[in-house]
Amino acid sequence: VQLVESGGGLVQAGGSLRLSCVVSGITFDDYAIGWFRQAPGKEREGVSCINSGDDRTWYSDSVKGRFTISRDSAKNTVYLQMNALKPEDTAVYYCAADFNLFISMEAELGGLYEPEYWGQGTQVTISS
Repeated sequence: VQLVESGGGLVQAGGSLRLSCVVSGITFDDYAIGWFRQAPGKEREGVSCINSGDDRTWYSDSVKGRFTISRDSAKNTVYLQMNALKPEDTAVYYCAADFNLFISMEAELGGLYEPEYWGQGTQVTISS
């Protein structure tokens, strides 16, 4: 199983980035896919998730209204469109896949629930 993130980089505050997570080795449509981030010295934070089947979405309060998650089953890819970026969005962003990920992220279980599969992460740096 592989989850490969891309699209990170360095942008100025107010700018945009689109992260991609290409998934292989699992039946893509069966899994919820989520995005997490971790800044230096901080705990891992759930950012967004898209459910399998019904494509329901969840966002943390810190990104709601600025980030949009979507999935493309033809490409086995999940996207995270990030707009109006702030310096506090600076972190390594990881995607994860798990059958129950949407429920756990919606319930904001945080570190109490460990997704089954993880990507390697992509760095996002926002300059002020």
